[in-house]
Formats: sequence, structure tokens, C-alpha cells
Amino acid sequence: MASFTAAYKLSLVCPSLASSSPQHFLPSLNKSILSISPTPSFSSISLASIGNPRCGSLIASAAAGPKRLLGSLTSTQGLKFAVVVARFNEIVTSLLLEGALETFRRYSIKEEDITVVSVPGSFEIPVVAQKLGKTGAYDAIICIGAVIRGDTTHYDAVANSAASGVLSAGLSSGVPCIFGVLTCDDMDQALNRAGGKSGNKGAEAAITAIEMASLCKSII
Repeated sequence: MASFTAAYKLSLVCPSLASSSPQHFLPSLNKSILSISPTPSFSSISLASIGNPRCGSLIASAAAGPKRLLGSLTSTQGLKFAVVVARFNEIVTSLLLEGALETFRRYSIKEEDITVVSVPGSFEIPVVAQKLGKTGAYDAIICIGAVIRGDTTHYDAVANSAASGVLSAGLSSGVPCIFGVLTCDDMDQALNRAGGKSGNKGAEAAITAIEMASLCKSII
């Protein structure tokens, strides 16, 4: 399969061989192939003609695949983070904050590279996140809060404002702002997401922040 692919590529760069089948000219190149990638994902095939007058020194280059950028959870040195946490529903947000900080420690983020900012409630998170992002001092910002549904429409107003505000903060500052605001129907549901049977969403937000910070560092 690799030999046939090489033959096809050579026909593109050596017109004198374009009309030849792989069976005709590949045997004459059996002493010429210096390196060849065995898979279709190779970026180049290099051949030097030895005793093959029909083609001089040939280099056939296949089109390279698309460049892919991925965030890393291991290359965390030098990354700096801010955490904006709401005091309202503190029984929940304190657990989310601890989950985030513990995750940072697990991934070797130094404590001096983490800044925690407390705000009254989830509604106040976006404006502070935006100001922190615009300082240029942080690689990512986690926004932690808990909005629990009540008997009025206040829940919908705060939840929607927090979500759109955090998105806007990230877009306007150019710094990833990670949405770690729980929007729950009741307190039991919130506690389950703050370290209970549904995991800790603060810890998940920290992992997302590390990956996004690393990714944005790699984008030139």
C-alpha cells in the first residue's frame, strides 16, 4: 500500500513516469527509497535516484494535514487564574470554590498564581470578571455562583443575566471566562452538583479553565 502511494505521488512530480504503472517503475526504485511513510498521513516522501536515469533526485511532498491546537492539562507552569465567587447561597458556592482550588492544586497551579474575588451575588459576577480580564494579568477566570429557583421570576432574570454577562465578559476582555454558576430548581439539586452525587461543578470549571488558558497561549 505504501509503495503504491509512493508511485502515485511520484507520477505527479516526475512526468516521465506519469504514464508508467507502479509495477513498471517501482522495482527500479527498490534501491532508491531512502524514507517512506507507511501511512496516508505522511507529510513527505524522499527519494534519491541511484542507478535510475529516468528520474533524478526526487522529493514528493504530500499535502500536510490541518494544524490542530489543543489545550493541555499538564503544561500549567506560569498560568495565572482568577476566581470570582458569589457570597449568596454561600453554603453551595463555598463548596464549588473549594472544588476549584483543590483541582488547581492537583494540576500544580501555585497558590500565588490564583486570585479569589468575592462578590455579593451571581448578578455581580460578570462586571468583575470583565475588569479582571482586561487587566491582562490572568489567563482564565472562573465565575462561581448558585442561583436557585424560587416562587418568582427573579430566578430567570438573574440566571439569564449571569450567563449572558459571563459570555460578554470573555468576549470583551479576550480572556476565557468559565461559567461555573449553578442554576438549580432546589437546594438539594445544588448541593448534589457541589460535591454530591453529581460531582463538583467547581472542579469541572477549573479543569476547563486550565485547558482554555493553555489553548489560548498556543494561539498566535
